[in-house]
Amino acid sequence: MTLAGLLAAVGAAVGATTPLEAVAAILGIAYVVLMIGQHRACWIAGGISTAVYLLLFARAGLYMQSGLQAYYVLVAVYGWWAWRGKEQGSELAVSRAAWRLQLAGLAAVLLVGALNGAWLARSTHSSEPYLDSLSTWASVFATWLAARKKIDNWVWWFLVDALIAYLCWLHELYAAMIPYILYLALVIIGWRSWNADMKRTGTEPASGIAA
Repeated sequence: MTLAGLLAAVGAAVGATTPLEAVAAILGIAYVVLMIGQHRACWIAGGISTAVYLLLFARAGLYMQSGLQAYYVLVAVYGWWAWRGKEQGSELAVSRAAWRLQLAGLAAVLLVGALNGAWLARSTHSSEPYLDSLSTWASVFATWLAARKKIDNWVWWFLVDALIAYLCWLHELYAAMIPYILYLALVIIGWRSWNADMKRTGTEPASGIAA
């Protein structure tokens, strides 16, 4: 596709975006920006955004994606609680996830992703069953890491967003690809910001599977 064709496709897709979709997308970006600054309000923006997406996906009959959004809403509630401030005496500090936890998470994502992908390939008309499933379950783990303020969540999100952007490119979903390209830049900023904060506070890397 030529550059002119690509721009035309993006323009047409953006023009067809509904107000509800626009609100969900804007709040999704706000969620990432607020998370970079470790503002607790990120979970409000994220929770509302995912609740809207849940409604949109349910209307479209995309029930697995609806289920994923429901999970995001629950994690947003947990994240709001876990990130409570100094006045409660339990402020959550940025830290690294234990290597055992990372390996366990990776193994779980690969295993469940493979099983889920095989089911999608066998029982649905999914065009990319394994990549779609892998990105979904990696997102589940990355969201939990973010709720625990583990800096490693940014690495997971970079891989997930790159994979989803690639899937959008493959299927010529250019308008949908744009936010994920933006997310890649925000993820790098987020990692650098959290890393600087971790060095400033002297947080030690976690050890053990329970971290």
